Amino acid sequence: MFLILTLALLPLGLVALVASLQAIRTADLEKEALLRVAVTQSARKLSADLQSDRTALELTVNTLARPRGDAGICARLAFFLTAHDTGGGQFYIYDRQGRRRCGSDGAEPAGVSPQARFANRQAELLPQSAHLLVRVPSRDGSLVALVYYARAHLENVADPATALQNRQLSLRQGDRHMMIGRPSAAPLAGESASLSARLDPPDIVLTMTVREPPATIARMLSLFLPLVMWFAAAAIGWFVVNRLLIRPLVMLRSAVAAYQPGEVMQPLQRVRTPAQEIVALGETFREISEDVATHEAEMAQGLETQRKLTREVHHRVKNNLQIIASLINLHARSAHEPEAMEAYASIQRRVDALSVVHRNHFAELEENRGVGVRPLISELSASLRGTAPASARRFAIQIDSDDLHISQDVAVPISFLLTELVELAMMLDPQGTMRISVATLPDRADRALLTVRSAGLRASEAMTAHLAERYGRVLTGLSRQLRSPLEHDEEGGVYSIAITVIA
Repeated sequence: MFLILTLALLPLGLVALVASLQAIRTADLEKEALLRVAVTQSARKLSADLQSDRTALELTVNTLARPRGDAGICARLAFFLTAHDTGGGQFYIYDRQGRRRCGSDGAEPAGVSPQARFANRQAELLPQSAHLLVRVPSRDGSLVALVYYARAHLENVADPATALQNRQLSLRQGDRHMMIGRPSAAPLAGESASLSARLDPPDIVLTMTVREPPATIARMLSLFLPLVMWFAAAAIGWFVVNRLLIRPLVMLRSAVAAYQPGEVMQPLQRVRTPAQEIVALGETFREISEDVATHEAEMAQGLETQRKLTREVHHRVKNNLQIIASLINLHARSAHEPEAMEAYASIQRRVDALSVVHRNHFAELEENRGVGVRPLISELSASLRGTAPASARRFAIQIDSDDLHISQDVAVPISFLLTELVELAMMLDPQGTMRISVATLPDRADRALLTVRSAGLRASEAMTAHLAERYGRVLTGLSRQLRSPLEHDEEGGVYSIAITVIA
């Protein structure tokens, strides 16, 4: 029986062998194409990174070469390079006399003599120090910037997005060769495939090498032919078990996996099986789904009722705040003293700020996204300018905000904070301009920086008096509610604070 079964299954084994060989050839072609895409992608990423840094270096050396160059540009360049290169972004700027104008704190890597700093070659491999050197001269040729890229940074930048196992990257420039990666990495043993791509500058070539696993026909036969024979021999017994047990269970599992709350399952409606235990299990799932659908309908009805109540509460709060603002306005009209009128206006501005928060929160309530920052600040600015004193009617407010959302707990202190700062700026510089900007922090998706800039917020005797009298305590209390320090640039007239946003 075994011999007959073996002879009967021999054609299936041959078909499986031919199919396996064809699959191996197809895999080799796909691997070569993947390697070509990966090395091209790595070369483009590395060239783009070098070009970006070269542009920043050109701007720096051209600025320093001018008679009154910006001395702080070196610090900004160091910050820029450090942000791209976790290894430190080593750079050094020299003049023709060999004096260092600025650069990194660490020692300069060896490999370039002082006479070769102004060489014509844009980029140069330094295998002895495991660095890639890039030169950027100034427009007038009086300065030159040297930036050194470490081996780890080059590997990090050139790392392709495509996953390739057992790969190595190397750079070649003429007779100079440098392996990218760990210094102790051993060369790939066995058969390997390599492809190269030129960088910008074009005299440097990036090479990617991938080791190919050994594959023999004998190994493929020993692995796949007995497997095919075993599968065919077990197919008869499997057919019976599958039809009577496995297939109903798979259909039951698929029905449970595709179940959505609110539906009533009928998992075994089209299956007739002698396994009564599976039938009973299907009926149990059907009864459970009916109970869940009933509870879902009740919960949906309760949620709709709660949403209507919440909408009504916000609507009544908004109306009550508007009534309070109207009453304050009526009392302000009957006041005759300028101090009393200004006190009424100050109170009205704060009530309006709270009303703006409730209006915006009600508008975004249906989507559960919180309060929109841009419409909140826009409506608040319009309200503040509408209630501004007569001397500050031309006070301008410019808004620059990302599309962000905040909770109501954050929106209330922000509205009061902006009201205090706008009122303070109107008092100190009635004809001035204020710029309010909100931008997401680059390292935190749930945090944003609120910045208020105005000439009236610069340090002065009047500013100090107002802060000591009232505004300072209020601003400090609001910053504590936001759980973030309120920074003040006295020379630039800038207040800034980090706030929590809904990611």
